[in-house]
Amino acid sequence: MYLITIEGGDGSGKGIATKMLEEILNEDFPNFPIWITSEPRRDHPLGQLAVESVRTGDAGPVKEASLFAADRLDHSHAWIVPRLEKGMIVISERNVHSSLVYQGIVGDMGLESIAKLNSAACIPDLCIWVDCDPERALRRITQGTLREATLDKQEYFETDELQTKIRAGYASLLGGDLDMPEPFNKGLVIGPILNEGTKDDLRKKIQKEVRKFIHKQKSPLNISPEVVECLMLEKAMHGERGQKTLDVLEQAPKRSGKDWLNEKLPWEVIQEAYSSHHEAMSSLDSDRKMNVSENPLNRTLLSVVGTLSLLPSANVKTLLKWMGPVRKASERRIYERLKFLHECSGWARSYKPLKGAEATRYELRADWQSFGRLGMVIWPLKEELSNWAKQYPEGDWKNALSEVIGESPNEDMNRKLEFCLARLGVIGSGKANISPPKSISEFCNWWQKGPST
Repeated sequence: MYLITIEGGDGSGKGIATKMLEEILNEDFPNFPIWITSEPRRDHPLGQLAVESVRTGDAGPVKEASLFAADRLDHSHAWIVPRLEKGMIVISERNVHSSLVYQGIVGDMGLESIAKLNSAACIPDLCIWVDCDPERALRRITQGTLREATLDKQEYFETDELQTKIRAGYASLLGGDLDMPEPFNKGLVIGPILNEGTKDDLRKKIQKEVRKFIHKQKSPLNISPEVVECLMLEKAMHGERGQKTLDVLEQAPKRSGKDWLNEKLPWEVIQEAYSSHHEAMSSLDSDRKMNVSENPLNRTLLSVVGTLSLLPSANVKTLLKWMGPVRKASERRIYERLKFLHECSGWARSYKPLKGAEATRYELRADWQSFGRLGMVIWPLKEELSNWAKQYPEGDWKNALSEVIGESPNEDMNRKLEFCLARLGVIGSGKANISPPKSISEFCNWWQKGPST
């Protein structure tokens, strides 16, 4: 999902930082698979050409930059993007910022020319800049602690003079004195993280920053958030299967993973949800109403109900885990919606474990699983459907989707409809053994008449 790069001068500790980052992510965010890589790729023909170009420096900055860019472009689209689409976090030791500094600044090619050469490559979502005094870094290199067995020849830039220029280049570019060229100005840069103390000090600094980044749940830069969303929906439906539903007496209607529409039509589900939600809202005083939207398709409310519909039960932390970058919400807002769903609308029930320190868990009642999953399907159209409901408070929900789409949908509407179809492909049609719709006309028919062969 995210491309995280480790940057810094030679001998600054990028390799150590990469290993630490992998350990931190595996410990703190185990739901994200990790894939480690580096540039240039020493096991790929394009990467080997780039490596050879810096052995002596005879290639010159233009040829150097071109070889690194060619390796990076192939690396981005043949290796990195397919892994991002699978929900992985890719950690790359060196990436485009190295070329911007080494050839763009130190090699005097200019930042804009390097950025153009690499413009089709991946944009690092997060760049972690590790810094170290050049003299200390060179000692690490020359003493052999950082040099790989295959690279026993000194590279031309491993001198005091050039390492000082390289460090100054990183400080100017990543420190903000120079403007980061497009499109690489979209990513986040953190640092300098000084690597002049103990390994434990370095690890704590990296851990603090990467936790902050992951918790913000920013939209990924290199793949569509909708690709990630479908992946998160699928993972949520399967990732918590080992959990049990809450120990309550209610048994009917039983929640179902495949028959989630519960013999209802999609438009009937949303019509019932609007009626039930408005009834619950009418019983609240004005102060309480300020914390909950009148609209059941409100982003946060729909995110909570939709995510709960995929899980047997969850606490606030679990919901945050499965929301991803598209459905993200703050802990405070999630808690407010859960409290409303439990105490006012009756859509959810809660359970506080008698032993231990586990937080209160919530379960969506079976009657409202259909609305939660339908909400995940129509999420890309929630604003359009909300506006329709506001404009036609007495309108017929059966015709809402076709009226929102119109006779000649524009490009933006077609894109949102494709997102809805992709979500249906993950969540299912709502009836076992019936395939989900695969076209816009089939989607409209599904909305009005339900799943059909």
